[in-house]
Amino acid sequence: MSHSIRREVQLEKAPVSSITKSVASAVTRIKSQDLFKQMRELEIDHGGRIYKLRLTQLNKLILTA
Repeated sequence: MSHSIRREVQLEKAPVSSITKSVASAVTRIKSQDLFKQMRELEIDHGGRIYKLRLTQLNKLILTA
């Protein structure tokens, strides 16, 4: 049995709460300070469009196209 099939079987038998935790742990978390690296703005190229992610004076994030 392949690894992915075994994983699916394990998830089918697992309680819903553990499935939720398993899926949540698959999300990558990056600290904003690691993204900005002491800058206040960065550009993200997504699908051929450039988006700007800015850090405001109130420490909020603003994403614009």
